[in-house]
Amino acid sequence: MKHADRPLLGIFLMLCFCLLAPLGDATAKLLSDVLPVGQLLLVRFGLQALILIPIVTLTDRDWRMPPRVLWLVLWRTLLHIGGIGCMFIALRHLPLADAIAIAFVMPFIMLLLGHYILGEEVGMRRLMACVVGFLGTLLIIQPSFLAVGLPAILPVIVAVIFALFMLVTRQIAKEVDPITLQASSGVIASLLLLPALAIGTELGLEELSTNLPDPSTWGLLLLIGVIGTIGHLFMTWSLRYAPSTTLASIQYVEIPLAAVVGWMIFGEWPNLMATAGIVITMAAGLYVILRERAILQASPEAA
Repeated sequence: MKHADRPLLGIFLMLCFCLLAPLGDATAKLLSDVLPVGQLLLVRFGLQALILIPIVTLTDRDWRMPPRVLWLVLWRTLLHIGGIGCMFIALRHLPLADAIAIAFVMPFIMLLLGHYILGEEVGMRRLMACVVGFLGTLLIIQPSFLAVGLPAILPVIVAVIFALFMLVTRQIAKEVDPITLQASSGVIASLLLLPALAIGTELGLEELSTNLPDPSTWGLLLLIGVIGTIGHLFMTWSLRYAPSTTLASIQYVEIPLAAVVGWMIFGEWPNLMATAGIVITMAAGLYVILRERAILQASPEAA
């Protein structure tokens, strides 16, 4: 059953996601040095399935989905695995705020995808804002790239993946119950990751191998699963009640929160060049989003 838009509720739910996301990323950063990425992903999605399957069952939610929706859920899950996996590797090498800020090139990528793939009309002002935003992102990447090399580019890949992820989620968010959607994604991801880890361990692939966690890491593993599950439920619910163009500007709250969390836990703070890049990227991104909203409101369909 489809639900009508309720923008204020959608904004509140996205703010909840923005509060939880830096905490989940900080937990992943703590774990990324001691466990392979594949194992972290299996724990993350396995706990998501274990937490939500009983809720779906006890509340008598319907697991059935039309074939079109089921295929979109599969693609969404693959994108989710890829995006989180790349971010986990990036967090191993980059300061928390830098990694998240670089990933916020996503609104520009969504705009360009719409222009060049979907044939949507994009004005010169928004294209120029994309150029400015990319330049700001380069300012964030540059000191990190000099320090760690290619891993500094990984958040850009994360941005591309999650731009596609958000577009797919918006397509199905009003047709599928969020808890059922997240439970299904957890099950599908676990079924995909289990054989991948078995093969990776057999072949000696470092990031797809398994290690016995130290007793001190079990609490962090539980935390990453719980935060990831609850956080992405908030994000999915928000897209159910508000358009992505409304919510995109709210997501920028995550960058200063990530800076504070990175400083409190890791003693990290963006340097002067990275800070300038963050400000430029945020300003350009907010301009693109506000311009998009103004165009939508002025269109005949919005009248």
